[in-house]
Amino acid sequence: MNNPTKETLEKWHKDPKNWKYGEFYYNKDDKRIFPPKRTKWMGWTINFANTKSVLVFLIVLILIIVLTYNS
Repeated sequence: MNNPTKETLEKWHKDPKNWKYGEFYYNKDDKRIFPPKRTKWMGWTINFANTKSVLVFLIVLILIIVLTYNS
C-alpha cells in the first residue's frame, strides 16, 4: 500500500496486533519511519517492522554513544 488513507493509518495504529507487548509498534504495511506512539501526545516511536526505521534508530543510538564517550 503506497499511500494509505488517514483512516487506514488510524486503523493500523489502533490494532492491538500491531503492538508487541503493548509497547513496540510492528507493522510491515506501514512505511512511516516514525509513527505516533500508542498515546499519540507522547511523540513518536519506531516501526520495528520497517528496516529504514530500525536503521535510523541504530544510527542515532550509535551517534549518542560515540558523542558521549568522546566528550
